[in-house]
Amino acid sequence: MTETPSTAGLPAPRTRAAAKPALDLSAERLADLLGLIYESALKPDTWAIALSALREVFDGNYVSLIVRPGSGDDLGLIVSAAGDHRTIDPNNPPLSLSPFSGMLVDRVVTVDDVLTEQDWRASAYFRDWCLPHDVFHVMAVDIQTRDGGVYGLRITRGDGAVRFSLADRARCQTLLGHLRRALDLHLSVNQDRQVNKLYGQAMAHLMVGAVVLDEQGKVLECNPMAKAIFEMNDGLVVNGGQVEATYAADNRRLQRLVREVLDNTGRPARLRPAEAISISRPSGKVSWGLVVQAISPDRWTEGKHRPCAAVFVRDSDSKAMPPVRLAQELFQLTAAETMLAIQLANGLSLEEAAEALNIRRNTARAHLRSIFSKTGVRRQTELVRIFLNSVVLLGASA
Repeated sequence: MTETPSTAGLPAPRTRAAAKPALDLSAERLADLLGLIYESALKPDTWAIALSALREVFDGNYVSLIVRPGSGDDLGLIVSAAGDHRTIDPNNPPLSLSPFSGMLVDRVVTVDDVLTEQDWRASAYFRDWCLPHDVFHVMAVDIQTRDGGVYGLRITRGDGAVRFSLADRARCQTLLGHLRRALDLHLSVNQDRQVNKLYGQAMAHLMVGAVVLDEQGKVLECNPMAKAIFEMNDGLVVNGGQVEATYAADNRRLQRLVREVLDNTGRPARLRPAEAISISRPSGKVSWGLVVQAISPDRWTEGKHRPCAAVFVRDSDSKAMPPVRLAQELFQLTAAETMLAIQLANGLSLEEAAEALNIRRNTARAHLRSIFSKTGVRRQTELVRIFLNSVVLLGASA
């Protein structure tokens, strides 16, 4: 999605104003601006607020951050802040037409550095897009992050406004380092979030619920499988922000175990063994298997609401439903053989699997012999073991 300003509600072009000195950026105003910039690194949705503050600092009518230029059918992504209550228009012209494309990074330039005023006014980019939006004076810089990505910052003023001064350029140059660090921080935080999400999904694929607790035993985060287990309300729930067991005896054991683990978080890893208990289920199904493991704090995670313990829950009676295609590719089985192998991995006998698949017993035996031949195993129990221990379950839907 591309966010750019539209012509809706634009005021009439202003007459050319007399030159005035650049706005004085006081220490208090600079602190507020930098606070917004660094907050945007942690909350990407607030970038527009930071850009709006930049727009006011530079007395511009628009400030835009080109996150992704786009190519082909991809319109890219531009986050914009506009004055005078302008609306957002998704129809952005190809950025390749801009005279500011392909600039040297970290170099602040204006229109005067790129084109003469006559050439600028005659260009298709100005005539077809800038002029209708009252964009005439442009100050631009490309910012390169540590991963090699390039973000474009564009600050504009209308035809009736003063040109960007040397003081404006110097102020923009001063802010570049902060903008780059904020973008690098955003990349690092986003990468950590993506990695954590991937780990959580992998645990869910393996049918393991994972819960992270803080120093008070309160739930900080759950993966999809843990959420599904709590939603069952079958022996385990989250109550008051804490993981609790339905039965009083189980809950006493669980709370005592969590407290013991939390009390040992400061000890060396070799002195912090994982603790496990079983939790009964009112449904009468096989009990939940639950393990609590301490999470080692580091020097930067002191204080409230830091990860201190992890709870892992496994449903021993759950059924594996990996994608048939992945199982076929991994073991070189036919679709029919794969379906039989899945039924056997879920604990059915050969006769029960044949009935579930609505095939003859002799057909099931023929499939099983073929499976043995392709996987190199000789017994059904061995087939189940290699099937469940394979990576095929990582392809299951979370």
